[in-house]
Amino acid sequence: MKILLGIDPGLNTTGYGVIDVSGGKVRLVEAGVVRSSSKVLSCKVKEIYDGVCEVVESFHPDALALEQLYSHYDRPTTAILMGHARGCICLAAAQVGIDVYSYAATKVKKILTGNGHATKDQIQRAIKLELNLTTEPNPPDVADALAIAICHFYHGRLNVTTAKEFIKGVDKKFPIDSIIR
Repeated sequence: MKILLGIDPGLNTTGYGVIDVSGGKVRLVEAGVVRSSSKVLSCKVKEIYDGVCEVVESFHPDALALEQLYSHYDRPTTAILMGHARGCICLAAAQVGIDVYSYAATKVKKILTGNGHATKDQIQRAIKLELNLTTEPNPPDVADALAIAICHFYHGRLNVTTAKEFIKGVDKKFPIDSIIR
């Protein structure tokens, strides 16, 4: 069994997705959020750290995939604050020897939908189809975390650039054009 943990870091809501990629197939194990309710930054970071440690202890992932830090020139403070969330997540992984991989949001979106600027709704639909779920994952942080984990699987397994390439080359279980618009 090979377990991958994907995390979409946030100071208030951190999404996580645990997938099993044994036998070349992707199967959902668990997904959810770690919420931080404190108003104090140091307490928020501790809540995130504790929540991620709990997930790591429960599922013993082989790798952790994380969204890369992004900074927009209009909102540099957001990137600095997100660095705190990423830092405590990396610490939780490092303490138990789990390798951490980072992916740009545009790369994750491109691999799953073929569009590096896909909307949250498009990612939710792609995850629903990819994992054969009955409903779209909510909140979007959960879908993003699962997308990051699946991106790591595709990227690490075949070094492909899109899910369309992956399916075209390996698996034709459903027409990709029905997913990617």
